[in-house]
Amino acid sequence: MNNNNNNSKQSIIGFVLITLVFAAYVIYNNYTLSKQREAQQEAAIEQLAEQASQALDTPAEQKAQAELDKPQAQNDEKFIREAEKVEEVVVENDVMQVRLSTLGAQIIDVTLKDYTKYAPRDERNELVHLFAPESAYFNMSYYLKHNYRNVELATAYRNFRVESRRKVEGAEQVTLRLDVGDSASIDHVYTIYNEQSPQRDYMVDFEVRLNGLAPLMANQSNIALEWRNRSYQNERSFKNENLYTTLVYHTPGDRDVDDLGVSESDKSDDVSSMVDWVSFKQQFFSSALIARGNNLHQPHLAYVTAEPNSGYMKEYSMRATVDYTPKTDHYDFSFYLGPNKYSILKRLTDEKGQSLEMERIIPLGWIFSTYVSRWVVIPLFDFLMRYIESFGLIILLLTIIVKLLIFPLTYKSYLSTAKMRVIKPEMDAINAKYPREEDAMKKQQAMMELYKKAGVNPMGGCLVMLIQMPILIAMFRFFPASIELRGEPFLWSEDLSSYDSVLQLPFSIPFYGDHVSLFALLMAVAMFAFSWINYKQTASSQPQMAGMKFMTLYMMPIMMLCWFNDYASGLCYYYLLSQLLTIVQTYAIRFFLDDNKIHARLQVNMAKNTKGKKSRFQQKYEELMRQQELMQQEQQKRAKRK
Repeated sequence: MNNNNNNSKQSIIGFVLITLVFAAYVIYNNYTLSKQREAQQEAAIEQLAEQASQALDTPAEQKAQAELDKPQAQNDEKFIREAEKVEEVVVENDVMQVRLSTLGAQIIDVTLKDYTKYAPRDERNELVHLFAPESAYFNMSYYLKHNYRNVELATAYRNFRVESRRKVEGAEQVTLRLDVGDSASIDHVYTIYNEQSPQRDYMVDFEVRLNGLAPLMANQSNIALEWRNRSYQNERSFKNENLYTTLVYHTPGDRDVDDLGVSESDKSDDVSSMVDWVSFKQQFFSSALIARGNNLHQPHLAYVTAEPNSGYMKEYSMRATVDYTPKTDHYDFSFYLGPNKYSILKRLTDEKGQSLEMERIIPLGWIFSTYVSRWVVIPLFDFLMRYIESFGLIILLLTIIVKLLIFPLTYKSYLSTAKMRVIKPEMDAINAKYPREEDAMKKQQAMMELYKKAGVNPMGGCLVMLIQMPILIAMFRFFPASIELRGEPFLWSEDLSSYDSVLQLPFSIPFYGDHVSLFALLMAVAMFAFSWINYKQTASSQPQMAGMKFMTLYMMPIMMLCWFNDYASGLCYYYLLSQLLTIVQTYAIRFFLDDNKIHARLQVNMAKNTKGKKSRFQQKYEELMRQQELMQQEQQKRAKRK
C-alpha cells in the first residue's frame, strides 16, 4: 500500500515538473519570436524610409525634407518657441461662437448662445460649451516620401498660420495654412454661416485643400483621419444625462442610425462598412462630423465614460480613413455643432440635397411608437408651442387631446368590461355545472358559447392597453429627449427636462435615490388610485385578477416611483395627468352607463343568437376543443390501465 502511495506521489510530482518545463519552453519561445518580429519590422521601416529618402530629386523636396525632419515637440525650448506663435481665431454668428486654433488648425471650442448649463434658477447663466478645449483633437495623416516615419502632418504639434479671413455671402471664411515646401501646402478652410436659418447656422463647412502635395506623397490609397474630444456634463443628473449620451453613426442609404449604446463604463466598436457621418451625441446637443462625398471607411468608434461629479460626461474618439489618389486635391466635410432639435436636424441634407437622417439620433421609441412621435406628438407639440408659452399648459392640452383621440377605444374597453361584469351570474352557473377538473373542456366550451350568444369579447378590455402602449412608449421617449422642455420651469419644477426635487435626503436609498421628486410621487399615487378602481371593476368579472392584486395595486406603483424619481419631471407630469384623466373618464362612462340596461341588452342578444349560425372561427375552436377532450379521455383510460 505504501509503495502504491509513493508511486502516486512520484507520478504527480513528475507530471507537475513536466508541465512547468513545457510552460517555460512555450513562454521562452514566444518571447524569442516576438523579439525577432520586432527586429524584422524595424528593419523593414528603415529600408522603406531609406528608399523614400532616395526618391527626393527636386530642391523643393529636399528643402521640405530638411524642414520636416526637425524634431517636433521633443525639444522643450523649440516647442515653447512654436507655442508662442499659436493664434486663436474667434468666429461667431447669432447662435454660436467658434474658436479656431492655428495649432492643428482645428476647432477647439464651441459656445451655444441660446442654451445655458444647468444650475439653480437664479444662477443659470453659464453658456453651454460642447466640449473641453484642451481635449479637442482633429488630425489627418499623410505619408510623405522624404520622412516616412513622420506620418502625422496636421497634428496638434503643427502650427498653421492664418492665411486669410474674409466675408463671403452670408458667411465668414477662415483659411489656415501649413507650408510643406516652396510650392506645397495644406489649407484648412472653415466657413461659418449667419443666415438666420438654424439648420445652416449650426453647420460649419470644413474643407481640406492639398496644394501641390501630390509630388511629395508616398504611394498610398487612403489617408487616416482621427477626431476626438471630451464633453461636459450640462444637465442636472449625471445618471439621466448618461442614458441619452452615446456615439451615433449613419451608413449611406440607410433609413436608420446605429450607435454604441449607452453605458456607465467604456465601449468601442469597429464598423465594417462605410459611414457618412458620426455624431458625438449628448442628451440635448451633438458634435457631428459629416463626410460630404468622401465616406469614412471602416471607422473605429469608442467612448470612455467620465466619473460622476467630475464635470464631464464622455470622451469620444473616431478613427477612420478616406480615399486618396494623386489627383485628390481637397476633401469636403461639415461639422454640425448644435442642439438635438428635431425640426433642425430633419432639414440637414447632403451635397445632393438628400436627407442625412440626422433627426434619428433623437430617441423616439421603436416601430409603432416612432411613427406616433413623428406624425402625432411632435407636430401637435410644435403647433401648441406657437400659441402657448407655458409648457405646463402645453403638456396638459397635449394629454387631453391624446385622451380624446383614443376615447372611442376607451369607451369600448369599458363597455366590454361592463358586459363581463353583468353576465357574471351566467358564468357562475356554468362554473357550478362543471365543478370537476376533467370537465374543464366542457366548461370552456360553455363559456365560449355564452360569450358568443351575449356578444361579449373577453379580451375587449385589453384593447385600450394595446393601443395605448405605442403612445406611452412615444411619450416616455419624447419628453426626456425634447430640448424644448430644457430649462422650462413649471410650478415647483425648475426644469421640466430634469427631475424635480422638493426634498434632498441626507442619504441615498437603493433603487430610489437621494431626493424626493414630487411629480413622480404624485404619479405613483394616481397610478395606485386608478389601479384600485380598475381592480374593483374587473375582479368580480375576472377571478384571475384577484391573484394579481399585489402586483397591480402595490408593486407597479412602487416600481414606477423608484424608476421615475430621477426622470424628467415633464414626463412624470404627463403620466400624472394621464392617470387623472383616465380616472375622470372611467367615472364619467360609469355615470352614463347603466349595468341593468347593459344586462337587458345582453339577454336580448342571447335570445336572438340561440339558434344563430356559428362562425367559422367558432366551429374550428369547438372542433379543436373536442379533439383535446378526446385526447384527455384517452390519456385517462391509459392511466387507469396502468
